[in-house]
Amino acid sequence: MNNADLIVSILKDAGIRHGFGVPSGNVLPLMDAMRRGGIDFVLTAHEGSAAFAADVTGRMTGVPGLCIATLGPGATNLTTGVGCAWLDRSPLIAITCTLNEAQLGRRLQMWIDHHQLFKPITKATLRLRPGEIVATLTQALQLACSEPQGPVHLDLPEDVALAQATETLAQATETPAPATETWAHALPAGIPAAGAPAADIQRAGELLRCARRPLAVIGASAMRMRDPLLLRAFVERHKLPFATTMMAKGLIDEDHPLSLGCIERAMRKFQRALVQSADLVLGLGYDTVEVEYEAWTGTVPVLHVGTERADVDAGVRVAHEVVGDLDTALARLAALPAAANDWPAQAASRHRDAFQQALRPATAGFAPHQAIDVVRQVLPRDGVLAFDIGAHTHQIGSQWTAHAPRTFLITNGWSSMGFGIPAALAAKLARPDLPVVCMLGDGCFQMSCGEVAVAQRESLAIAFVVLDDRWLSLIKVKQDRRGLPYYGTELAPRDYPPPPAHYFGVPALGVDSAAGLERELRKALAADGPTIIEALVDPAHYAQTVFD
Repeated sequence: MNNADLIVSILKDAGIRHGFGVPSGNVLPLMDAMRRGGIDFVLTAHEGSAAFAADVTGRMTGVPGLCIATLGPGATNLTTGVGCAWLDRSPLIAITCTLNEAQLGRRLQMWIDHHQLFKPITKATLRLRPGEIVATLTQALQLACSEPQGPVHLDLPEDVALAQATETLAQATETPAPATETWAHALPAGIPAAGAPAADIQRAGELLRCARRPLAVIGASAMRMRDPLLLRAFVERHKLPFATTMMAKGLIDEDHPLSLGCIERAMRKFQRALVQSADLVLGLGYDTVEVEYEAWTGTVPVLHVGTERADVDAGVRVAHEVVGDLDTALARLAALPAAANDWPAQAASRHRDAFQQALRPATAGFAPHQAIDVVRQVLPRDGVLAFDIGAHTHQIGSQWTAHAPRTFLITNGWSSMGFGIPAALAAKLARPDLPVVCMLGDGCFQMSCGEVAVAQRESLAIAFVVLDDRWLSLIKVKQDRRGLPYYGTELAPRDYPPPPAHYFGVPALGVDSAAGLERELRKALAADGPTIIEALVDPAHYAQTVFD
């Protein structure tokens, strides 16, 4: 067994089943060990996509995702997706395969200091050394899974990978953590967050009892709760109307009668009006990386319940903070005597209905909001939606009804274009039993369309719905808001022609109506492999619904 074999054995024993990347000569020892050791190497078109896919694998499974790149340009490409895992708090292991140990630090082809490159966007960046493989990987896996979760970078010299292992797999699994996921085997347990002091819980209960119009907003940190059902128990116990940030959608079924929908996406001013009529905002697992408190709370005092202290501007009225393990805090808050409030019985549902109506203005042509409704209608309740960054992001974030955790995949901390397609690939590989749809704009598709070849190669039945509107529509809306002329945002000077027969072997077809999209999407979800559906939409209503 060489060190590459040992690395693969440890990663497989931790529950890792796929590694995403682009090969080079330096990567070959690790790739061949993956072939022998039973971790599938998934070839992507770009290393950034490999890291996006690894990020989403971590979200879907609870086990760190794995991405792999060569030195230099492979490493720099990888950082785009690693940064996503850093700001969106996803467990991930990023391995760069580099020169032989004796060559490191010299001015040689492609070499740069990978540790300096990854330091700002990872929890740690570590060298894999002979005799220290087990300890380093155990540390990396534990760090990635500890709150706040995130990426860890490992640098693997080629001669270290090829050298005979001086350690055994038994050393890596002497005290395995109990499995919490079907994927996990000997995944080292993350360091648990301490529970919040009892006095802080008591004070939170007092504030809640004194509030007459309290309102909860669930944020991205709650995505990592061990038992998301505690959120529902808490809001139901105290009859709290609740909204979510975009990444937290689905942690409670949005059909719930207390659900208000998503804040700070499309029609954000509509949501702010209600939030700012409250007398207490409870931020539950709220992470300001999605949107800072000061953007939407106004003068309403905030009760922050999270794994970390609130990052706020001096103008935010933080009434109290409960900081510690989120599951423990929510369980204790849900066990408090029920608090009464003055919200009318149907206030949340009436507001949500009005909000949803405002998101769908009358349009002459086939509108993006109509296309989104078709996808929501066709995709089963437990189906997974992955989408990308642009004007459609705002519309989907507000308009989509999410019914379950881990079914609504977006980056709202890193917010990088190019996320959608690799996110869908990872979701389908992690959960092949669930239907998966990817929605993205034509700008995003141009940036990442090569990744559909992965779906074809892996026989992944994913429907890719491309909203063709000929513009970078979000930037066009921003140009409008600032009184600027349209410049540098037109993707095509004239209407798109019908799509080609295929992209990289993936069949493609065009639609220009809700009925056409419904028909072709149903076929795509019943197919054995991927399908691309180009939907020609009129983006005019973005100027009305997408506020900035």
